[in-house]
Amino acid sequence: MNKNSAFQPKGPQIMATTPAIPADSIRVGDSRTLRFEGAPHGSNVSFFLVTSGPGQGPGLHRHPYDETWTILEGEATIVVGEDSFVARAGDTAVAPADAWHRFTNTGTGTLRIVCIHASPVMIQEFAEQS
Repeated sequence: MNKNSAFQPKGPQIMATTPAIPADSIRVGDSRTLRFEGAPHGSNVSFFLVTSGPGQGPGLHRHPYDETWTILEGEATIVVGEDSFVARAGDTAVAPADAWHRFTNTGTGTLRIVCIHASPVMIQEFAEQS
């Protein structure tokens, strides 16, 4: 028996490494926002990397999966259901599946926030469209 056999991975094999994905290939139009959907790249997660000015942010929406945010720079007011709170650089917050949520840059400078979608494809329903 291999003395390292206890450390052999069980279950699904690790996929081959995907080459770096250029930011311009996932940029949303002419904006500073990047949108990565995992499925085409063999990933089970998707994300937005949002860079926005004061007062900006997405409208009220929800997903059939959890969304996790990490604030890289600035300040955001995040609304999840009936709750509202302020998150600053270094903070992380979570909206559970099917909860209506939004965030707004309520700081005086740039907001940089990573919005992690626990899904290989993004599914969003906006309240204004419901």
